[in-house]
Amino acid sequence: MSKKEDSGGKKGSHQTELYAEVPATCLPIVYSPEYNITFMGLEKLHPFDAGKWGKVIRFLKEEQFITDEIIVLAREASEADLLVVHTTRYLNRLKWSLVVATITEIPPVLFLPNFLVQRKVLKPLRTQTGGTIMAGKLAMDRGWAINVGGGFHHCSSDKGGGFCAYADITLAIKFLFERVEGVARATIIDLDAHQGNGHERDFLEDRRVYIMDVYNRHIYPGDGYAKRAIKRKVELEWGTEDMEYLQKVELHSEGALNEIRPDIIIYNAGTDILDGDPLGGLAISPQGIIKRDEIIFRAARRRGIPILMVTSGGYQKKTARIIADSILNLHRQGLIGEEAVEGAGPSHVPLMMSKSVSLGATFSAI
Repeated sequence: MSKKEDSGGKKGSHQTELYAEVPATCLPIVYSPEYNITFMGLEKLHPFDAGKWGKVIRFLKEEQFITDEIIVLAREASEADLLVVHTTRYLNRLKWSLVVATITEIPPVLFLPNFLVQRKVLKPLRTQTGGTIMAGKLAMDRGWAINVGGGFHHCSSDKGGGFCAYADITLAIKFLFERVEGVARATIIDLDAHQGNGHERDFLEDRRVYIMDVYNRHIYPGDGYAKRAIKRKVELEWGTEDMEYLQKVELHSEGALNEIRPDIIIYNAGTDILDGDPLGGLAISPQGIIKRDEIIFRAARRRGIPILMVTSGGYQKKTARIIADSILNLHRQGLIGEEAVEGAGPSHVPLMMSKSVSLGATFSAI
């Protein structure tokens, strides 16, 4: 689909391990057991299903959609990778446990030595961030990609928050702009229940990036400055239900893609819109979430635009099952699947060879 640069990218780009080719035997689904955070029960102090990502993979395997051998194993984003977007000052601030405790909203992290915070909290988030960057290239190669993680849409180049320590969406787009020929425009469709103020701040002055954001207007973060970056803003009221929500998603996603045709869509598919979510404040059914994802993928497929999906927020025990069911529905509808992987070249990216996927505790983005 696109002419790729090598791992060094265009002149002046740093060497990265995140852009190696992936073999045709792999589906463009990115995951690693390293996404999981388990440390002395601290992961239970944030209101989400701590086994979410591993459960999604387990459900997909039970339905015989995937096996370990065909999953792309996410790599950790290096400091050089992160510096494509983040400031050195910001990355240095993450060496203070107080800062990480504030960003992750887990106060006891304050009392941990930072080497443990780096290993047990930030490394998993850097691995999810690497997964999003990898999935960006995979989407250009295959037409679609899903990172079973990521979607840290509250983090910008110099500020984290809302459990978002790294700006994975911004990074994925910047990597594509710098390293992949033919990628000059990107559209972010952010359907998490919360405003995506991190990528909005990063792309406030960048006309190459079109942002559509649909969110509960009454909840975190309420970032008025960042809202200036939104080209198509849809603010929802408490308790919005399926019919109104799906009508607005379809109307505005069609409008956004008709207004400007991007070279890639980054779809932030948060499931915190689910009825009963303690943070989202909306009332969308599981079937509504599955239909929402289908609407976005169908709009991309109909136009032949590559799409990268990240899973972002979602804080109930049933969230993992809904994400898995949605991915299975996309496959049944012919919107993703093995037929899309033909023609890819050889790879140095490791496959998921382990026969057991860790189902340990995992943090979620908001």
